[in-house]
Amino acid sequence: MSLTNCRFYEEKFPEIDSFVMVNVKQIAEMGAYVKLLEYDNIDGMILLSELSRRRIRSIQKLIRVGRNEVVVVLRVDKEKGYIDLSKRRVSPEDIIKCEERYNKSKMVHSIMRHVAEKTNVPLEELYQDIAWPLNKKYGHAVDAFKLSITNPSVWDEASFKSAVIKDELIGFISKRLTPQPTKVRADVEVTCFGYDGIDAVKEALRTAEAKSSESAQVKVRLVSPPLYVLTSQTLDKQIGIDVLNEAIKEVDANIRAAGGLCAVKMAPKAVTENDDAELQALMDKRERENQEVSGDEDESESDEGVVAAE
Repeated sequence: MSLTNCRFYEEKFPEIDSFVMVNVKQIAEMGAYVKLLEYDNIDGMILLSELSRRRIRSIQKLIRVGRNEVVVVLRVDKEKGYIDLSKRRVSPEDIIKCEERYNKSKMVHSIMRHVAEKTNVPLEELYQDIAWPLNKKYGHAVDAFKLSITNPSVWDEASFKSAVIKDELIGFISKRLTPQPTKVRADVEVTCFGYDGIDAVKEALRTAEAKSSESAQVKVRLVSPPLYVLTSQTLDKQIGIDVLNEAIKEVDANIRAAGGLCAVKMAPKAVTENDDAELQALMDKRERENQEVSGDEDESESDEGVVAAE
C-alpha cells in the first residue's frame, strides 16, 4: 500500500457510461493513450473513431498530449485492465459536471495526501477510514469537510486510528477550507437641495449603516457628493446583497421624506479586488478634481460627519 498514491474513489475502476477526467499521454494511429487521473493513473484509450463526431482533419486540433480531457467510459475489462473511452459522446454539460466533481475530489486528495505525509499513514488507509465513508454519507467528502468547520459531528462517520491523524486533518481543513468573506458593494447618489439638505443626506446614510448585523456590517463611503458607496462583507454573498438592498430602501425612504432623492447607480453585487482598485482610482481622481475647485474646502468640511473614505 503506497504512502501517497491512491485512487480518489472506493471503486477501483470507473463504471460504464460514467464521465472521467483523463490526461493525454500519447497520440498514435489507433487513437490516444491516456491516464485516468481519478483512478490512480490507470491506462485508458480513446479510439480514433471516438475523438469527434465530425470528419477528423487534424488530430492535433482535437486532442493534445499533456492536456486534460473529459471523456465517457465505453468498456472496462478489469482482468486485462483495458478501458475504452470516448470524447465525441461528451456534451458541454457533461464537461461542466465532471470538472466540478474532479476539482472537489482533487481538493480532498490534496488534504488526505498532506495527512498521509505528516502522519506516515498510507493514503488508501486514510481514504478507507475517512474520505470514502464521508462520500457515502454526504455525497462528497469535500462537502463534509466544509461542514465540519461548524459542525464537528460530521466526524462521527469517520474512523480515526489515532488522535494525531484527527488533529492533523482538522487543523489542515481549517486552514484550507475556512470560507473567506465576500465583499458586496452598491453605488448610490443621494441628493437633497432643501434648507437642511446636508444634514438630511447624513441622516439618511446613517440609516443604511444602522442595517448592520452580526453577519453583515454595512459601511458607507463618500466618493464625492452626491456619489456614495455602500459595502458589506459576509460569508454568504446573498445575505450581503439582501442587507444592502434593505439599506438602500432605508436611505431612499429617509431622503424622500426630507424632499431629496436616492438613485441607485450600481445595484448590490459581489466585487473583486480589481473593482476595489477601480473605485479607489475614481476616488483619488475626484479628490484631485475637488482640490482644483475654488471653495471646495468648505464643502468637504460640511460632509465630514457622514462617511470618510477609508
